Amino acid sequence: MRVIRTLRCVGVTQCVQDLMTRLIRLTIIVFTSLLAVSQENQPVEKLPEEDISVSTDHPRLLLPPRRLRLLQRERERDSPRFRQLETLIAGKAQMPEPGFAWALYYQVSGAKDFGIQAVKWALDPKSTDLRQLALVFDWCQPILTEAQSKALVDKLTRGAAALEKAQSIPQVRDRMLTLIALVGHGPKNTEDQIKQLVNVWWRKEIAPSLRTGTKEAPRQDSYAMFEMLHALRDSTNVDLRDDAARYFKELPAYHILSYYPPIFPAAENEYRIPFYTSDGEPDLKIAALSRAGDLAMVAYDTNAQENQFVQSWLIHDRFMMRGTFGITYEFLWANPYQPGLSYYHLPLFMHHSASGKLALRSSWDDDAAWFHFSNNQAQMFENGERKDLKIGAAPKPVEIAGAMIYFYHDGLKLEADTETGGMIYVLGLKPNADYDLEADDRELEEKKTDAGGILPLKIGPKSKYEIRVRPSPR
Repeated sequence: MRVIRTLRCVGVTQCVQDLMTRLIRLTIIVFTSLLAVSQENQPVEKLPEEDISVSTDHPRLLLPPRRLRLLQRERERDSPRFRQLETLIAGKAQMPEPGFAWALYYQVSGAKDFGIQAVKWALDPKSTDLRQLALVFDWCQPILTEAQSKALVDKLTRGAAALEKAQSIPQVRDRMLTLIALVGHGPKNTEDQIKQLVNVWWRKEIAPSLRTGTKEAPRQDSYAMFEMLHALRDSTNVDLRDDAARYFKELPAYHILSYYPPIFPAAENEYRIPFYTSDGEPDLKIAALSRAGDLAMVAYDTNAQENQFVQSWLIHDRFMMRGTFGITYEFLWANPYQPGLSYYHLPLFMHHSASGKLALRSSWDDDAAWFHFSNNQAQMFENGERKDLKIGAAPKPVEIAGAMIYFYHDGLKLEADTETGGMIYVLGLKPNADYDLEADDRELEEKKTDAGGILPLKIGPKSKYEIRVRPSPR
């Protein structure tokens, strides 16, 4: 009757038009929602290959005008970081990466003697570190003679050719930096090679695997990856993060939580140690590069909120790298004037779903309990002891940071018993697989694991029931 009265009041035609308009709007909303969900899990639509060209002047690598001005002001202020770098270099300390250190000091201070030393090092047949060679060639352009430039171009060209089939992130980083430095000096197809790396190696191989989690970008490769991102964006305005946006958005919080809680005291400074699976003491070179990677990540996008949490994690004098290896990275990337947001406001757990990793800690104190899972390997740190948990042996559930962690086995039952709600994580499942969740007096629910075989479950407040987990027959 209500419909009939409405038709009589506004007319059949108007009513039909109104209904059609609402139906169209509803269809658009539903379609947009479904498209968003689909795009979250599906490869990005194939786009036309981008025309990439390098038009910037030297220095092109890692020292765009804004960063170079910041570092030169650090020299004028005689900041602690510059003072430490100058003390080591002027004192003729044995620098592990002399080409990198001397060339950077030359660019910032203008002291030609050290630029000449960097060039001399690069021309030495024993110097084969392609990344350092590229930095010296790029940063020392003003003092290179024609003969020196030609010799370095030949050396860099051969080095880039030797890495033509490289696949690892550090090796491709070396080749990318070399090619960018060679534009205008080396072979005519240098820019085509850069374009090939971006459109084929990154966009067809690496980025899709980062989106789906089918291939890991190792934690220790983070610095190399961000060095490559910086070099490419500074010289071409191409931002490689756009091809795996969720991965990079989740990365900063994961990086913070993937460090062990205790601080490692070294002779030159204190270190935070990223998780590792080998036996024995941590490798402090890896710890230094891990810090350098975090510094470079913040420098890449200082406005991103997630990076501002990392900034507050980094800028404490006790962690400033003062040794001969770390100081060059510390001076290049650290910006003590950049504001940060206290990492105490971050959740104590991070499920890096894009790569199938999980990290949790009980508090932000140095004696906190800590848990980490990746590549089907679980680690626990508690009471000063690091121990591996064997997934196949179905260890007892772990409770940490208000979350419950279960290890899958046949007949697994999860206990949801909370006042305020929380998270349950089931580990040891098949990656990207469907599982049925069954609880008494509740409808059967189907969930999909991530690329690491992690099944996250959010439990509502005042919940008390058992959940049975089994592979979906569909």
